[in-house]
Amino acid sequence: MTTEADEKTLRYRRAQSVTRAEEITAKENKARKLQVDKPIHKPRDSLFSWSSEFTNFTGLVNWGFLMLTIGGLRLCLENFLKYGILVNPIEWIIVLTGYNEGRSQQYPSVVLLIFSVVPAVIGLIIEKAIAVGILNQKVGMTMQISNIIFVITLPVAVLHFKSQDFSFVGITTVCMIYLILFLKLWSYCHTNYWCRTSFKAKLSNNKLRRQSVSAPNYNELMNAEHEQSLEDEQNHELAAAGLVQYPDNLNLKDLLYFLLAPTLCYELNFPRTTRIRKRFLIKRIIEVVFGFNLVLALFQQWMIPSVTNAVGPFSEMNMVKIAERLLKLAVPNHFIWLCFFYLSFHSFLNLMGELLHFADRNFYNDWWNANNIAVFWSSWNRPVHMWAVRHVYIPITEKGYGKSNASIVVFFISAFFHEYLVSVPLQMFRIWAFLGMMAQPPLSVISRLAEVKLGPRWGNIIVWSSLILGQPLAIMMYYHDYALAHLTSKA
Repeated sequence: MTTEADEKTLRYRRAQSVTRAEEITAKENKARKLQVDKPIHKPRDSLFSWSSEFTNFTGLVNWGFLMLTIGGLRLCLENFLKYGILVNPIEWIIVLTGYNEGRSQQYPSVVLLIFSVVPAVIGLIIEKAIAVGILNQKVGMTMQISNIIFVITLPVAVLHFKSQDFSFVGITTVCMIYLILFLKLWSYCHTNYWCRTSFKAKLSNNKLRRQSVSAPNYNELMNAEHEQSLEDEQNHELAAAGLVQYPDNLNLKDLLYFLLAPTLCYELNFPRTTRIRKRFLIKRIIEVVFGFNLVLALFQQWMIPSVTNAVGPFSEMNMVKIAERLLKLAVPNHFIWLCFFYLSFHSFLNLMGELLHFADRNFYNDWWNANNIAVFWSSWNRPVHMWAVRHVYIPITEKGYGKSNASIVVFFISAFFHEYLVSVPLQMFRIWAFLGMMAQPPLSVISRLAEVKLGPRWGNIIVWSSLILGQPLAIMMYYHDYALAHLTSKA
């Protein structure tokens, strides 16, 4: 066995040997330059080798973009030659009204969207009643929880009794709006609970100060006066800044602003801009109008035929044909998903933020550079991520539970609502979306290992692969089950 002194000597010799080799190389290069044969070679790595540290691949990126454009144009021509022009803008009114031609002359989706204001106002009334002491806090919070649960279950109940009056797109829009309302009301109640708790704590401290003033204790008297002066100074600064304090925020104007604001997290004082940039606003309006029509056109012309043609191979469980259909469906699905991301998180949310003077425009981070799944989920949808961290993750960890448990709860809630947005409109309860989201934690571990062991590039490749292939696979499974269920019911 080697002693500690021997190990130190061995390490010292290794360090010396490396330094000696570098000195020899430097001397050799200097001597070679003096050769009369005019040498031009020197130790260098190929540019495609990672050890070369070469990073400028702009030309290859341009080449890849050009090849994708040519491939996309070829697919578009193939689609037009095979199916003709399927785009019909007249049918797009379904998105706004939920009107289902030939079944009913009613507009149930519009009715539900208008009714969504009612639970929000009920939440405000309950908060106001708790603040003024009409309702006990325990009773009031029970009523708030019931109101929030009512929001998320109302579309399910109405669809159960009026399923024939809804279109798929109409009920999907309703479910999305009611889910957003659910998350906003959760944040509204939770934030007001924090403010109410702090407000009551201040009132109790004021009572203690008044008691200490009447007591013959000089130290307590001086401490109470010091605390009172600090609080008065803080309140004066808040009033000078024009900041709203609890319970002055409990009014309809404040609630409506929050419901329209591009955020899911409630605050008493949102950061505001001083003006509306007209050119910026016009750009976002054009993008919303153009992007909305583009997504619907691509869905009609490209997505629906690809999904329909995938049912046969999926029913036959022909793995080769399934793989071929999956790859064929992946292209239009991913392109539509990217368009939907830009339309929703950049164009529409910036449009609403500009109109409402909402200053926080961090709706997404550079998720396309994510080296693992966890970074992607915290980057691509910042409003939902901030809501989950603020109202689920942090409260769970503050109760003493571990970060892993809190993360699993967050993914469980996300999986439930992903399934809600698919199964309720389809009126067909499956668990593919739920399982897809619950597979994200183990996939996050795998992508993290790939990032550490193989490098960030491989972690990023896993992220992109899950996005490009995972979504069309889930779509194929849902459409297969939906077609099978409808064929069975007709038979």
